Amino acid sequence: MDSSSLTCKKLTVIAVLAVLIQVFGLALFVLGFFPVKPALSGFSGVESFYPPGADSSEFQNTTNLSDSQLKYLYQELSLVPPLFDRLILMVIDGLPAEFVLGKDGEPPPKSFKEAMPYTQSLLTKGRAIGYHAKAAPPTVTMPRLKAMVSGAVGGYLDVAFNFNTQALLDDNIIVQFLKVGWKIVMHGDDTWLKLFPGMFSRHDGVSSFFVKDTVQVDQNVSRHVVDELSRTDWSLLILHYLGLDHVGHLGGRNSMLMAPKLGEMDEVIKTIDLNSLPTNNNDQGRTLLLVVSDHGMTENGNHGGSTFEETDSMALFIGPTNFGTGTPNKANQVDLASTLALLFGVPIPKNNVGMLMPETFKSLTVDQQLRLLELNSWQLLRLLEAQLPGLVCENFLCDDFRDDGSERTKGYSSLEETFCCLYMKAADLHRSWKSGEEKRSASGDNCHSILMAYHNFLRTASEWLSHRATDKPVGRLIFGVAAMLISCLILLSLLFLLGKQVFSEQNQQFSSANKDLSWWHLDEIFILVVIVIVVISMGSSSLVEEEQYIWHFMASSLYLLSLRKVMQQNTSAGTLDWKTNNYIQICSIFVILISGRFLRGWHQGGVNWTNLPDISKWLEQAGSTYIKLFQLVSVILLINISLVSLMWSRRSKKNFMTVVSLMHLFPGLLVLHYVTKYQDVAFRTGSYDATLMAQIIYAVLGFCSTAIVVAVPWYIPFQNRTLSVPEVQRKAWGLCFRDSAFVIGLSYVYYWSLLQLLLQQPVNSMPVLFLFLQVLASIWYSSGSNQHCRQWVEVAALYYMGMAGHFGLGNTNTLATIDVAGAYIGVWNHSTILSGVLMFIITYASPMLYLLSMVMYSSVKDTSGFVISQKGNIGSLLKRTLGFPCLVPLGLNSILLIAYTIVLLLMRNHLFVWSVFSPKFLYVCATTVCVCVGVSIVDSTVIYISLVLTYREKMQTHTD
Repeated sequence: MDSSSLTCKKLTVIAVLAVLIQVFGLALFVLGFFPVKPALSGFSGVESFYPPGADSSEFQNTTNLSDSQLKYLYQELSLVPPLFDRLILMVIDGLPAEFVLGKDGEPPPKSFKEAMPYTQSLLTKGRAIGYHAKAAPPTVTMPRLKAMVSGAVGGYLDVAFNFNTQALLDDNIIVQFLKVGWKIVMHGDDTWLKLFPGMFSRHDGVSSFFVKDTVQVDQNVSRHVVDELSRTDWSLLILHYLGLDHVGHLGGRNSMLMAPKLGEMDEVIKTIDLNSLPTNNNDQGRTLLLVVSDHGMTENGNHGGSTFEETDSMALFIGPTNFGTGTPNKANQVDLASTLALLFGVPIPKNNVGMLMPETFKSLTVDQQLRLLELNSWQLLRLLEAQLPGLVCENFLCDDFRDDGSERTKGYSSLEETFCCLYMKAADLHRSWKSGEEKRSASGDNCHSILMAYHNFLRTASEWLSHRATDKPVGRLIFGVAAMLISCLILLSLLFLLGKQVFSEQNQQFSSANKDLSWWHLDEIFILVVIVIVVISMGSSSLVEEEQYIWHFMASSLYLLSLRKVMQQNTSAGTLDWKTNNYIQICSIFVILISGRFLRGWHQGGVNWTNLPDISKWLEQAGSTYIKLFQLVSVILLINISLVSLMWSRRSKKNFMTVVSLMHLFPGLLVLHYVTKYQDVAFRTGSYDATLMAQIIYAVLGFCSTAIVVAVPWYIPFQNRTLSVPEVQRKAWGLCFRDSAFVIGLSYVYYWSLLQLLLQQPVNSMPVLFLFLQVLASIWYSSGSNQHCRQWVEVAALYYMGMAGHFGLGNTNTLATIDVAGAYIGVWNHSTILSGVLMFIITYASPMLYLLSMVMYSSVKDTSGFVISQKGNIGSLLKRTLGFPCLVPLGLNSILLIAYTIVLLLMRNHLFVWSVFSPKFLYVCATTVCVCVGVSIVDSTVIYISLVLTYREKMQTHTD
């Protein structure tokens, strides 16, 4: 396509088509790369007690058996009586195991240990045995509960389904208990009700997402405890406490509420233990209290990623008899399903990938322990056969075992041979043991070798199945990549053609600058170098984790180059020729650099060095008084700077601008009032006034922004309207457009910043102000640039600063830094959509701020190209004002999107694919949504302004 034929209509249609192709390709890739892991259908039954491949005719028909008959059949086939008859499953959401069990051989922190004296006494006496039960990412509640009850590792997109939980249809321990006639009662997190609808005899669910509540959410559970313990009509009691997780979200690990909350949980454990002990000697049977956590939490109290702090969940078995003392044990969270099934004599869930926790079975005889290991091995072997069709153990001759009982695993030629030989060694040794070929009295070493052989097979099979990557449809992935690549090439082609056309017009208009415009400048080359560096860094997991360093360095370096360019332009002739614009540009660059440096030091972002000191940590240590002071200063400065900036539009009517100023002042005062009076109670339970005030602020911000957008183009006056010279009319039209775009763009940026001061964590109030200052400084810098500066460079610089600001607010490429607490400000009850929107607004505060500033940016650029246009129609203005502000963000994002998609495709079998690369890809996808939404707002606003002004001009001409 020739650049001269690139009309506004063609540009718009082709750009929209390219974006649609990109969205289609991205959706195709995401659905192919993150499929829900397939699971074996059906539920485990009597076949679980027979070896794989056994003749199904041997299985007893269970369709006509009652619940109690099926229960006794399972016990008869398992050959091991159940150790317990009733189970109390107490889930303490978000509790890191190190709070109770310590870490690396060290005891837990003193304050936490003293907060749970009864639990610590149980561990000391040997009545409890604790595990560091490692959770798999994503560390959010719903997939972790599924892992505990089914023993299966879910798909990574479960992090999205966590906000809209669906019923669990796979085999799980809850269904197995129901099949043998258990009655189940649940109190707590309503995620259980969504996973298992209609399966509970009694229940009282509470919302898991309303994180402001740290008190009532647990009291609603505890009020049922004593009554339920006195009842005999249940076999499984589930108590899911959410308060500790909410405390973490609001104040982090070191919150002043953390120790009291641990003490509250200790009292619940004490109550349950003291009330359940007497029942162990009567007809109710022996009761096991299992205290677990679904995940841990980071230092800031968040979770979702794969760090040790987030995956360090707990499993604490408390029984009527001693388990024995010892150091805390290690296991995987998926091991709970198989362990519970074997403890209570029911089949292991069909898709379980975990192995039993051997320390919980030490009270059994050697024969019984070996039988349970055998049942666990059969179940995993069936799963291996489903995953590996070539796994037929009869086809392998495993004669490479050494005399010392160890095996030469490196000599195996395939996975199938490895698993078969490990299993057959354990099975052969066990068969020899059962046949009595060796004297039992003298076979202690042989018994140990059988246990080790089973554990070796179970551990190897469990690890492989847990990390088993789902076979991805490569064709679909490649097709998605191809669609995104085509979209990227279309957008870059449009950008190139637009640039060529605009530069051609500039050469005609400024013939003296012909040579200057035809050469690449250093800042333009640097823009492209940044893209290359970011693309290259995507292939390194360490650089993905520490991406903030790249954006901070590149953004500051770019404006240092701009400072050099401004200085060179004024000293090129050997004499200083300073103008007002030059001083404005230099001052603007210094504001940008200083604000950027504060943003860089506010949060020690990333993953590896979060423990290092930064400004936010210093403020938190200094106390809430200093944080409140910074909040008040930020709000007051933001209000005053916006009011002063409105004075720039001097051609507007005085009365009208007074109204606009009041519309800026009023919501600012509301936010100031909220920060002063309600900020401290906004996250507490039952804060009715704070929630109502937040909702009022939402309504006022929405009304004021809408009113300004709608009204400003109608009330900004035309200048020189009485003159009939076309060029003068077009210039007057252009000036009116600039005034309208400036006022609306400033309002966008100002209201968005006020919204962030309301939603962001209090410690982030000053960074929000710095971002606002950077935006205004960037606009002032662009207003002083001459025609020699290419617009795509300025727009790219805004995009780069938006990404740097994203990390400056404390965001990272892990899911753990997403601010969940702020998503419930002004929310009465949990709403998946509303809270999701607020979470998105908080996370993408900086990129969206810079995208919204494109409206204001279009107002400060010289519209002389519109004046000298042959026709001077609205299309030429829209192409000139919207072309670069929309195409440059879309183009840059497309490059990063397609590059990282290819990296993810290449890294699909990498060790860190789920812990580092996949979370980053989710952020890349969300950034794409942010860019599309921001560009759509800018497009709609500028087009609306142009249409209104065009209509007003026609009406005035008709009247004249």
